[in-house]
Amino acid sequence: MSDLIIVVDDEKEIAELIRDYLVSESYRVEIAYNAKDALKLFNCLQPSLMILDIMMPGMSGMDLCKKIRMLSNIPLLMLSARQSDVDKILSLGFGADDYMTKPFSPNVLVAQVKALLRRYKELSASKKNNLKFKSLVIDLNNYSVNLHNKPIQLNNKSFQLLSYLAQNPHKVYTRQQLYDQIWGYEYTGDLNTVTVHIRKLRQKLEQDSNQPTYIKTVWGVGYKFDPS
Repeated sequence: MSDLIIVVDDEKEIAELIRDYLVSESYRVEIAYNAKDALKLFNCLQPSLMILDIMMPGMSGMDLCKKIRMLSNIPLLMLSARQSDVDKILSLGFGADDYMTKPFSPNVLVAQVKALLRRYKELSASKKNNLKFKSLVIDLNNYSVNLHNKPIQLNNKSFQLLSYLAQNPHKVYTRQQLYDQIWGYEYTGDLNTVTVHIRKLRQKLEQDSNQPTYIKTVWGVGYKFDPS
């Protein structure tokens, strides 16, 4: 099956132009006109690459880039009508893989997409995509978790929360930081959502959820993944 690409741009004509050129190269393409819809597509479809416009209503392309990068290492190509080096520096700092200014040549964009996907696949082939901590194994590709060689059933948000913490072991996060990264703009709730998901994760991962060995509470601050 061909690679799936999500194009995120609030300018309909540009988004459709990019789609048409990519489809002509046998890519599958989905379009989102804002960051909220883009996140929904990302969670549902698991794309191979995303093209993000920086200037969008609501959540900006840069904020979307940062959020996606916390959840996935897929290639991210940024687009902007502004010529400023500041935008390029910020985008790359937030985790983008490349940056193009508008107006751009559609053929050059397609060539960039091909190059990004090629490098990503070569890198992925040389890397392990499992996180292993004692008897806990988190498969980032297949969205699966095994404990003592037995599968642990987690919903999408619980998996994202666990994998995000596990990819940054020993780092302390506040509930607000975790909420912003995992739920963010697409969810209307409160910080208690994080607490509930942490409690449920502990119930599934720990022999004694009151004395956790994986996800630990840092009192007065938040949580960290610190396998001991």
